[in-house]
Amino acid sequence: MTRPTLVAYGGWQSERSGFMGRLSGAGFALVVGGCVLLLTPVNLGSWTAAFACVPSAAVLFALAFGRVLGLSADEWILLAVRHQINVATRRNIFQSGAFAPRSKTTGQQPMDLPGVLARLRFLEAPDGLGGTLGVSHDPVAGTYTAVARITFPGLALIDSDRQTARVAAWAGFLRGLCTEDSPIVRIAVHQRCLPDDGAALRSWTDRYIAADAPKEAVAALTELMEGAGPAATTRETYLSVTLSAPRARLAVKGAGGGQAGAAAVLVRELHAIHSSLSSASLQVVEWLAPRTLAQVVRTAYDPEAQLMLATRNAASQAPDWKGLKPGMATELAGPAHAETDWGTYRHDGAWTVSYQIRAWPQADVYATFLQPLLRPRQNARRSLSIVYEPVGPRRARQDLAREKAKRESARKLRAKTGQDESADELLESRKARAQDVARAFGQGVVRLTAVLAVTVTDPGELETACAELQADAAASGLELRRMWGAQDVGFAAAALPLGQGLPDRRIGF
Repeated sequence: MTRPTLVAYGGWQSERSGFMGRLSGAGFALVVGGCVLLLTPVNLGSWTAAFACVPSAAVLFALAFGRVLGLSADEWILLAVRHQINVATRRNIFQSGAFAPRSKTTGQQPMDLPGVLARLRFLEAPDGLGGTLGVSHDPVAGTYTAVARITFPGLALIDSDRQTARVAAWAGFLRGLCTEDSPIVRIAVHQRCLPDDGAALRSWTDRYIAADAPKEAVAALTELMEGAGPAATTRETYLSVTLSAPRARLAVKGAGGGQAGAAAVLVRELHAIHSSLSSASLQVVEWLAPRTLAQVVRTAYDPEAQLMLATRNAASQAPDWKGLKPGMATELAGPAHAETDWGTYRHDGAWTVSYQIRAWPQADVYATFLQPLLRPRQNARRSLSIVYEPVGPRRARQDLAREKAKRESARKLRAKTGQDESADELLESRKARAQDVARAFGQGVVRLTAVLAVTVTDPGELETACAELQADAAASGLELRRMWGAQDVGFAAAALPLGQGLPDRRIGF
């Protein structure tokens, strides 16, 4: 009998987004300015000029090469100045509800979301199966996103062979999207871990408990549910699929054009990937309708609304229900009040801190290495979004060639100056070569990032919840960075399954 072999995974590569080496465009300009200041006293032959220019050059070099909590000094200053301007002009405060602007034509209050989500609109489209599909439309980026609630059997309690098969099936699904001019530009997996409200259990009990049941039994059952409910946790998993209308312009035009044509093409793509999702052991419970999608957004902004909505949704399953439909109206999806601070984001009755995963494990890890991140906690709810952007073969070949050329030129420069090559640089070079070889043999290349958020309803527990999250991330071999000055953007990406994407890769100025 052969013992199953555990498969380890690795090879994550960080993007080299510097204009020159690891310097950004602004950093390179600072270095050039510092060099000019150092050469000025030499050309003038003046000690007075040297006393004036050398300290200024030192400041410019410190701004170019200095690091503050993982950010370059010039980036840190830019964030701080922008944040202070927003605070001074009160742009960091969002108020909706009774203050939401009304449409001049209909007099109704449209969907009102804060920050980078203000441009989104929720559309309704037929799903091709007799139902309706909620589509998140970004008119600026020209994207259409559909969200599915999914379930999966997990990896922790199965043997290594099935673990390997499921991971390979998911990799095959992503590889199938790495085609030239694929209309699908983004896949995001979102999972949130939150305390179980117990509304479904209470609703089921109220409907099926016998009218002549002993009072002692009813009291014991009620006490049991009240005690066990707060101790339970639940997980919600969503998959968002984003289509780019500019990439699919011919298909959109053939489907009738406009938003209706783009939604039709998106539905067609969703049906096409259904079998691939099934092969990866992912079961689509439902593609979210507009009211359901609005409820998911609302409960992220206001955790206190979770119990009310869950209770109403459970009660609506009764045949004689005459109340509101499950979910909620899209115009009520956003928060009534939100405020962005330097390191936190306050929304309605909750506080959230968002983190970006800046470094993935350097060593190979097993398929279950992310499990500690969503460990159940009673004092906080956690959210994790992993965003994949498939890269076409032509662009992947160009990007990997550029990465390899940068590393080779840096190695040759260090060799000419007599510098030793560090083990980290040698390992990165080997990973880059291995990735290029895998691409040449037909493997796909994706851009990848992950964002985490921890939310509490008691501000006194916020730092404790953050410390617990950082400890669990360290156990997973991850390096987190708090999204200073951009907590509202981090919340939109980490706590909401709306498929918010990666920033454009910075190649130059």
